[in-house]
Amino acid sequence: MERDGVSRRAVLGAGVAAVATVVVPAITPHPAAAQQKVKPALVQYQLTPKNKQQCDTCLHWVAPDQCKMVEGKIAAKGWCSLYAVKPK
Repeated sequence: MERDGVSRRAVLGAGVAAVATVVVPAITPHPAAAQQKVKPALVQYQLTPKNKQQCDTCLHWVAPDQCKMVEGKIAAKGWCSLYAVKPK
């Protein structure tokens, strides 16, 4: 059925495109926001190792003095409660 040179298919196609422009971004997952680092005191950070656990053997360690999880400068021989052994 065509009316004034516009087919039903063209009208429906335009409507679907308009809905998709609004709906798809609303339901598409967005990348996670950057994770906030925690304050050292909240994770019992200390400048000395605990048993054989120390920052430079932790999964979260970023040489020379950073941590993916804890803010500020981190001692290589330090420790906190987020310690996770780095896989070999």
